[in-house]
Amino acid sequence: MTASTDTPSRKAFPLGLTIPTLIAAAILVWLGAWQMQRLAWKSDLLARVAALQAAPARPLGPVLDSLADGGQGDFIRVTVDCPGLGAAPYLELYSVRESGAGLRLISACAVRSARYRTILVDRGFVADIISVRPPVNSDDKTPVALVGVLRAPDKATFVTPPNDLEGNHWYSRDIPAMAARLNAPSPAPIILAAETSSNPGWQALKPEPLPAEIPNRHLEYALTWFGLAGALVAVYAAMLWRWWKA
Repeated sequence: MTASTDTPSRKAFPLGLTIPTLIAAAILVWLGAWQMQRLAWKSDLLARVAALQAAPARPLGPVLDSLADGGQGDFIRVTVDCPGLGAAPYLELYSVRESGAGLRLISACAVRSARYRTILVDRGFVADIISVRPPVNSDDKTPVALVGVLRAPDKATFVTPPNDLEGNHWYSRDIPAMAARLNAPSPAPIILAAETSSNPGWQALKPEPLPAEIPNRHLEYALTWFGLAGALVAVYAAMLWRWWKA
């Protein structure tokens, strides 16, 4: 009886595990890089908001003309006279803030601009527990000197309910549809969020042009994704080392 001279063959390279690992690691690194891009964007946004706190209000018309020519419009403090804004027709936009749910009143204001004739004004927040609304009188042209902040409308996401155009229940700032409902011609593609009240005698209306707090945790998120990618690579490397030593 002769002894066998065969040597055990090395196991095949674990290609079936390598490909999913590389794909997963690439996704994790991409998510980390995306969060770093978000960090740069959020840092710039916070710097602009901080500068806005002391920025003087500029006349709205020239700012809108610059916007029409491709200029920057978001987070600029402006001033404008809106005849009849305190008694203007309004739409009700669903909103949530720290104190709870409520509505934001959206009205139209005539403007003097080379390109636009109106702008939608976010007059402020009214809590859900308040059932009273300001009176509407289209014949009232009492001038309202308004100071506010221009804000780009937030885009609706897949979780945003559709706007109920007939029932006056709005969940996203759809400027063309809102302007059509308010009979506001040639609207500017931006919202004017009031900083001063259009109805000073009605305390239930709370102008709120900027969020109370803008979180910035993108660096934390980026480090988490990069850390997961590193851990995955480390586990795979340990498995590969064991395969090599087998």
